[in-house]
Amino acid sequence: MLDVSNEQIRPFHIDIPQAQLDDLHTRLDLTRWPDELPGAGWAYGTSLPYLRDLTGYWRNVYDWREQEAALNELPQFVTEIDGARVHFLHIRSPEPDAVPLILTHGWPGSIVEFLGLIGPLSDPRAHGGDPADAFHLVIPSVPGFGFSGPTREKGWHVNRWPGRGPS
Repeated sequence: MLDVSNEQIRPFHIDIPQAQLDDLHTRLDLTRWPDELPGAGWAYGTSLPYLRDLTGYWRNVYDWREQEAALNELPQFVTEIDGARVHFLHIRSPEPDAVPLILTHGWPGSIVEFLGLIGPLSDPRAHGGDPADAFHLVIPSVPGFGFSGPTREKGWHVNRWPGRGPS
């Protein structure tokens, strides 16, 4: 079990104020769309029709509260590593001899990329697999992404992870 009896590792719960979500909706509603060269497509950046559709999805379809609730079902923590606040999921397997495994997303990315893997990796027995293949999972949000950070110094990039120091 993860020791949260000290203040170095603290439980974390996502609770975005409704006012922030309302502000985001207002900003999306007030977007001033640029003109696009006829037939430009993706040649000069993001396709305007694609961007309008994506924005419409985030504004009218995506349910933040549903996603927030789903993430809050998972054990989440924050700690400080190498001067950066690091948010992470810690999922223990029901198999006592499971091997620890860190799943780290890329730049850009988030822990959401791994949500579909948590069950099969931590509890393969429940997913038709061999319990000997179970893992205890630690899934960090890399500094500057998700609920980690913000970073306070230069040097956070793909070649630096907490504990390795700046390069």
